[in-house]
Amino acid sequence: MSKDIHLAFQHPDARAAAMAESPPRDRISLRDHIVEVEIGAFQSERGTTQRVQFNVVVEVSPYQGPLDDDVDRILSYDTITEAIAHELADERLNLLETLAERVAERILHEPQAYRAFVRIEKLDRGPGALGVEIVRTRAKDLAAVDDIDEDVPHPVVVYLPNQVVADADIPALLDRLEKQHQPLILCVGAADVAAPQARMTPAQRRIDLLAIEQNAWVLAGLDRRCVVVNSRTELDWAMKNGQISVWAPSKIVLDAVDGPSAEPGETLSLILWFAEHMNARKLVVFGEDMPSSETIAVERQSVENP
Repeated sequence: MSKDIHLAFQHPDARAAAMAESPPRDRISLRDHIVEVEIGAFQSERGTTQRVQFNVVVEVSPYQGPLDDDVDRILSYDTITEAIAHELADERLNLLETLAERVAERILHEPQAYRAFVRIEKLDRGPGALGVEIVRTRAKDLAAVDDIDEDVPHPVVVYLPNQVVADADIPALLDRLEKQHQPLILCVGAADVAAPQARMTPAQRRIDLLAIEQNAWVLAGLDRRCVVVNSRTELDWAMKNGQISVWAPSKIVLDAVDGPSAEPGETLSLILWFAEHMNARKLVVFGEDMPSSETIAVERQSVENP
């Protein structure tokens, strides 16, 4: 037990050495890499950054052949720092555990990586460092890192204004949209009623986002095929499994590292940001002036014949 405690507070390199196979594998390491980032599940951790420290060790399979002093024949230190930067930029996270899992997974998609030891610590949450440490081993069937996002679907994002939600034959509309045989994500704005008003801007933003989510549930109540979804993970699952999703925006908007400049009341601009964020195949807008986009096609549909 005393040995285990000793290892727990050493650099992950000590744990890697203690767990080494025979013969031991080569290891590369990153020590005391500090990044300023917004992360955390507590409300006090939102809207502010804190120092997060990374210590990582990767066991690698040696290159089969002469190295010839060629950096392209090794697993570079940059692979570790780029994995950290990529996961921090992808979305705002609540848990260090989630971040550690994602960093380890991305590193282990590298062909030479065999096992990853990842320790992440918050340096500003108390008198000491608060952190997690994980050990993950490469699965035999993992693809190369370039293939991680290869099978991500590209949905058709559809904006339905309140007039369509109230007056249209929603089941018939969904029947027609499903004939496109593309993943569908439906979006709405807030209902045509005044939302409660708060004095502070962050509080009002949450209220306005929740007003959109209330309207999403109104739409979902019109057809059993509609499922209200608030996370990217569940959206990805729904798209791959033929489920029609209705976007509840709060989590994705508030957790986005590079969030929308549009306020919740700027409905079309917010939904355009979401469609671009989801790498949508196209955005279909019913009965509104079409926003412009440099990255996705935007199509207008008539309200009279939805």
